[in-house]
Amino acid sequence: MAKRQIIRIDEELCDGCGLCVPSCAEGAIQIVDGKARLVADKYCDGLGACLGECPQGALIIEEREADEFVGPVPGTPGHHETPATAAAPEAFVCPGSLQRQWQPAAAPEASASALTHWPVKLRLVNPKAPFLKDAELLVAADCAPFAAGDFHARLLQGKVVLCGCPKFDNQEEHTAKLTEIIKNNDIKGITIANIEVPCCFGLVQIVRAALAAAGKSLPVTVCTLGTAGQVVQQQKVKAA
Repeated sequence: MAKRQIIRIDEELCDGCGLCVPSCAEGAIQIVDGKARLVADKYCDGLGACLGECPQGALIIEEREADEFVGPVPGTPGHHETPATAAAPEAFVCPGSLQRQWQPAAAPEASASALTHWPVKLRLVNPKAPFLKDAELLVAADCAPFAAGDFHARLLQGKVVLCGCPKFDNQEEHTAKLTEIIKNNDIKGITIANIEVPCCFGLVQIVRAALAAAGKSLPVTVCTLGTAGQVVQQQKVKAA
């Protein structure tokens, strides 16, 4: 262990938006318990590519004793091993793909649907659809309604839902579509419903980019759900 430059994350300033996660090519940053955290010192190169992505200024470069940089986290696109230098492989599973299983706390009660429109996929919605006029938007991860048994009553009631997956969908396409929706309608506000896995925080990035492109400032609330449907964190974030 020797002194070198490395990222430090101020937990008090960090709001868990997740914008720093995709900017770290080494995969050294993940969202854990609603905060950005280093997976391990050895995966951080200390170059600070993530610094400019944090709207809260929670990331800084400091010099301290840290494990020697070994390269990207195994399993990330930037990770390479050659047979001559390869060590025993480290187990790495994308947090969004990690297998888990549990029993529901209780049988869910039947409730009426709060859905008021169709389609619901962001890529299919017409930016000039009449149901978008004066709407409160719910930008939801595809997985969110399956995780939260009370999704309709807790989150969807009174809102127009636009859903997508920031991991498998085209983020630029989603940003462009959401920008047109915001430009063409007097949107009252936006609630983001995502899951507490790193890739899902891309929804926050999409909403922020769309607001900036549309030149509008709206109230934005991020409701982050655990994979079992519990609310991990709910907070208002900077609109643009």
